[in-house]
Amino acid sequence: MNERYALGYGLAAVLLWSTVATAFKITLEFFTPIQMLVAASVISAMALTGIALYQGKLHLLGRTFMARPLYYLLLGLINPFAYYLVLFKAYELLPASQAQPLNYSWAITLTLMAAVFLGQKIRKQDWAACALGYLGVVVIATKGDVMALHFDNPTGVALALLSTLLWAMYWILNTKNQADAVLGVLLGFLVSLPFSIGLSLYTGGWTAIPWQGWAAVSYVGLFEMGVTFVLWINALKLTRNTARISNLIFISPFISLMLLATIIGEEIHSSTLVGLVLIVCGLLIQQWKSKKQRAQSAA
Repeated sequence: MNERYALGYGLAAVLLWSTVATAFKITLEFFTPIQMLVAASVISAMALTGIALYQGKLHLLGRTFMARPLYYLLLGLINPFAYYLVLFKAYELLPASQAQPLNYSWAITLTLMAAVFLGQKIRKQDWAACALGYLGVVVIATKGDVMALHFDNPTGVALALLSTLLWAMYWILNTKNQADAVLGVLLGFLVSLPFSIGLSLYTGGWTAIPWQGWAAVSYVGLFEMGVTFVLWINALKLTRNTARISNLIFISPFISLMLLATIIGEEIHSSTLVGLVLIVCGLLIQQWKSKKQRAQSAA
């Protein structure tokens, strides 16, 4: 029964994450990236507060923060503040069908950063995964004209790749976090809100936004930055086969491209599909374990 629930939670999370690239582009029609960050963060914080209250953990929030205030301040400034601000700007500058696969290479970036900051060994298959993944990035960014290395929007590409560095840095720092996962993420939103609100006021006032914009940003706050995270955590907690649940994530970018083409009419270049396949192949190679490694994991 637990495996059935785990699969259900995992599929729900993946399907919701598949919609966010489309939701980002729709939301950016009404908000600037910093305004979008503020509004989505408020919605996420409210949702996570409700979840923590339902789980009976909310009373631990203050104690958790006071145990390591500077640590949670740093985490919050990286994610959601810097990460989503950079990511939303990348989506503003690039077609979502380019920004989404480029951001998807974060797991490969994480391997390299873990070697530098955590001293983890890089295996031969990790190098192969990195080569395939970043070849895929170049194919997408150049629309297939790899030899010319011409980028239509180099700033957008740079921001999309910077988002992978920020996300990988966040997870590396998060390896030292022993607190409850929901409380940790909630604290990130709460401590970052004063900074994002301040920046939004400094860069310009808020104009009237129609209900369609508020509906779109609420969707982003709930299903990219809030509830979906909890679904994913529950899936990983309930399953006995973490690899099977984790591999569901590879469905997401392909569904996302279909939705972008169907809902907002983005042209999906063949180079985007080729690049995305290269990135996914790199990630699959990275996850592959030999029989000896599987035996050691089982033991």
